[in-house]
Amino acid sequence: MRHRRKLVSGLVALVALAAATYLKRQPPPPERPRASAQRLCVRVIDGDTIELDGGERVRLIGVDTPETVDPRRPVQYFGKEASAFTRRMAQGKQVRLEFGDESRDRYGRTLAYVYLADGTFLNAEIIRQGYGHAYTRFPFRYQEEFLALERQARAQGRGLWGR
Repeated sequence: MRHRRKLVSGLVALVALAAATYLKRQPPPPERPRASAQRLCVRVIDGDTIELDGGERVRLIGVDTPETVDPRRPVQYFGKEASAFTRRMAQGKQVRLEFGDESRDRYGRTLAYVYLADGTFLNAEIIRQGYGHAYTRFPFRYQEEFLALERQARAQGRGLWGR
């Protein structure tokens, strides 16, 4: 019994040593830039998704607007207005992306916070003006701020929350 215990302990130590050695040899993951250079928004797909030069689709982190392009669902209330707002704000303009913890969503879109050339934080502005709400299914850096903006928009009857 004692011999078996020593053998198991030795094997566990050997596996731990091998794992530590393997992990030391692995290069660190590449550092992901926190922000991008200026890019051109060539198209607004819907209120919370844009397309950049080069065909890259970007889903705005932390904001959800009513659907307008989901083929399985009808256009939702205030969806066209939300898309038109994002179009007025971003289409044809230079934007800068700031990245969160996750780089892509399950549809392959880039996940980002989007800033306009004048410094406007597009994700927050959509919520502030009542064209969308804070999307809290996944935690994100500006979650509390976005929730506060949504409460203000609701209280002031802006956009979705209007009569």
